[in-house]
Amino acid sequence: MSGLGIMFGIVAPQFSKDYLALLSTHIFLPMVKTLIVPLVFSLLVVGIAGHGDDLARVGRLGVKSMAYFLTLTFIAIFIGLAFGNLIRPGNGVVLGEIKNTNATAAIKSQQISLAYELNQIIPESFFAAASANKSLQVTFCAIMFACACMLVPNKEHKRVMVEFFDGLANVMLSITNLVMKFTPLAIGGALAKTIATNGIGVLSTLGKLIGTVYLGLFTFVFLILLPIALGAKVPLVPFMRQVTHPLIIAFSTASSDAALAKAMENMIELGVPREIVSFVIPVGYSFNLDGTTLYLGTAVLFAAQVANVNWSVGEQILRMLLVLLMSKGIAGVPRASLVVLAMACDNWNLPGEIVGLVLGVDEIMDMARTAVNLPCVVIARWEGVFKLYKQSSDDDDFVGPPAAGDMKIYVDKTAV
Repeated sequence: MSGLGIMFGIVAPQFSKDYLALLSTHIFLPMVKTLIVPLVFSLLVVGIAGHGDDLARVGRLGVKSMAYFLTLTFIAIFIGLAFGNLIRPGNGVVLGEIKNTNATAAIKSQQISLAYELNQIIPESFFAAASANKSLQVTFCAIMFACACMLVPNKEHKRVMVEFFDGLANVMLSITNLVMKFTPLAIGGALAKTIATNGIGVLSTLGKLIGTVYLGLFTFVFLILLPIALGAKVPLVPFMRQVTHPLIIAFSTASSDAALAKAMENMIELGVPREIVSFVIPVGYSFNLDGTTLYLGTAVLFAAQVANVNWSVGEQILRMLLVLLMSKGIAGVPRASLVVLAMACDNWNLPGEIVGLVLGVDEIMDMARTAVNLPCVVIARWEGVFKLYKQSSDDDDFVGPPAAGDMKIYVDKTAV
């Protein structure tokens, strides 16, 4: 389907934009988004309340997760900065080539403040957050609800609630399987639209920026994520088999929401306990923005290079730290990376029209998402609860969870 999508995008661009794009934007993505609230809420409640009365363990899990997320995003933004200095993608780009000025003005009008970021986390109404698919706000409500369940003195009341949400989680995972059968059509439609909309011309103008971002992402994966996985003794072959499908969905649709449900399901199938998956992945989708921060490190430097502004190393580091702070907690903002880039241009007197130039290829770069699956397995290893499902204790080849009656679970004794 990917090949057909690319072909239609080239030979029939108008048809691709008018009709094939609907497979992704009006069929697949809406179906996926209907899964997010009940799936995330139910899994989080079961995952947290399932700890019994052990609030300390929930707190420990949160501290480990946030420490991992912040460290990795800090590294990511400086990798983006390093490649921006090494390759200098903004050199030779002329501001006269910029289009999309109306879109630039619209993006710059979105202001972000501390109050705004808090509003993205703490909702005025759970139902308003749920209807708008505000995953970070839903996550906050689910954590509060689950912690309250843990504190209920009547154990029978708590058991009833946990069993209800456990049943809901199982049903939602089954629905996820049904929806994912539409994935090939959605991928083909999304690729057709991307090729039809952007064409080849914009790639020739900004190919250096796109190449720099992708090179930085590959470096981050192989020099940072891979050693972490090896150090935590993550079973790479089974892990890669389970993350391939969510990665393809996220890459081709440029939507993390589209991959959220499948990523959670696959990590549970791999053997990561639900309490880890249900906490780490939803929170990671808001705070583990490695790909976005790496991209911002490169894009801000790109803007300075286009404007012929030279920053010292110290100035670059200070600005990257500020960008890192601005990028946290804005997962609910449409085109969040462009909003942060527009703010940076405003703050540091760079031409705002540069945002319009980047907007032309933002969707292509936005496809390069960092998986939030790895921290699930790593943190499960730290907690000593990772279990790799195998066909038998003698079989080292991962085959996925077998039928319930045939399942044997290999408990990893070497967890750190």
